[in-house]
Amino acid sequence: MNLSNLSILLEAFRELAWQNFVMLGVGGILIFLAIRYEFEPNLLLPIGFGALLANLPLTGVTEPGGFLKILYDAGIRTELFPLFIFIGIGAMTDFGPLLENPRMALLGAAGQFGIFMTLMLALLAGFRLNEAASIGIIGAIDGPTAIYVSSKLAPHLLPAITVTAYSYMSLVPIIQPPIMRLMTSRRERRIRMPYTMKPVSHTVRVLFPIVVTVLVSLLVPKASPLISTLMFGNLLRESGVVERLSRGAQNELANLVTLFLGLVIGSTMEGQAFLKLQTVYILGLGLLAFALDTVGGVLFGKLMNFLSGGRFNPCIGAAGISAFPMSARIVQRFISEEDFENFLLMHAMGANAAGQLGSVVAGGVVLAVLAGVL
Repeated sequence: MNLSNLSILLEAFRELAWQNFVMLGVGGILIFLAIRYEFEPNLLLPIGFGALLANLPLTGVTEPGGFLKILYDAGIRTELFPLFIFIGIGAMTDFGPLLENPRMALLGAAGQFGIFMTLMLALLAGFRLNEAASIGIIGAIDGPTAIYVSSKLAPHLLPAITVTAYSYMSLVPIIQPPIMRLMTSRRERRIRMPYTMKPVSHTVRVLFPIVVTVLVSLLVPKASPLISTLMFGNLLRESGVVERLSRGAQNELANLVTLFLGLVIGSTMEGQAFLKLQTVYILGLGLLAFALDTVGGVLFGKLMNFLSGGRFNPCIGAAGISAFPMSARIVQRFISEEDFENFLLMHAMGANAAGQLGSVVAGGVVLAVLAGVL
């Protein structure tokens, strides 16, 4: 590097705002957390790297013609990236436990409680309705849904919402157990529920994604892109005749789009645009949304316990969120601490699969309601 180029580079660094230097540090922290503690590494690693690129001078990667700007326009503005990811998620998801125990669908609905409560709190905090709805959807605990909805309603909040959603998703094992412990008694946590396998036929498994797509598309048309891609991925899995496509959706498609999505989201974290007071509000409201989802699920689990005469373990309600299958495993591990012979994983998996569907439908409901208001 000659002296002329060095002086240009030094001058570019001098022109950087303090926010850019802070975000360079944030990008480094995200990379550290992804590698050292494995916090959602598939997203946080590319997001952190994208944040570094966005705040370095002279790279041009986020300017018109830059490769990250091209990816943003192709995948976020068109909303294709989150929809492609849903195909992969659908191909990975086994809805068998939900089909075996359909009542768990109620817990999937209760697990969306945080969305609407957070929306109301965001309005009280001074956010506009479209912004409040985008912040509330963090409570879906579903990164692709949060990206899809916020890119339609409040694209200027997309970086903060996405980072908040995926960061807290990695902290679900830390967030949920204290809430379950606070809201349930030791006797409730030790309730055993026998699990009797009810065979689900191949026909039912194939019809399920088709019927869900048709019903949800008719009832909540705004949710059709989300539910149809999720169910199409599941149809690939359950059909049994396109194993290569199913594996491709679960692996190559999901991995490649996740990689691009992370880089692009990171590239939107430019210091002066990202470091604002509203970002702090979004981080706080996002954490509250996650907590309220768990509270809503456990409360409904306690109601089911009451209606069943004390035979339903209310902790299963905490699995009625979209963090599949992580939340179901957290519930099982939490229950095992009280009674290591209490095996409720399949019940929790049913609630967790319902939460995956519930988050998509909730996102569509938010879009449908706001379409008639905005």
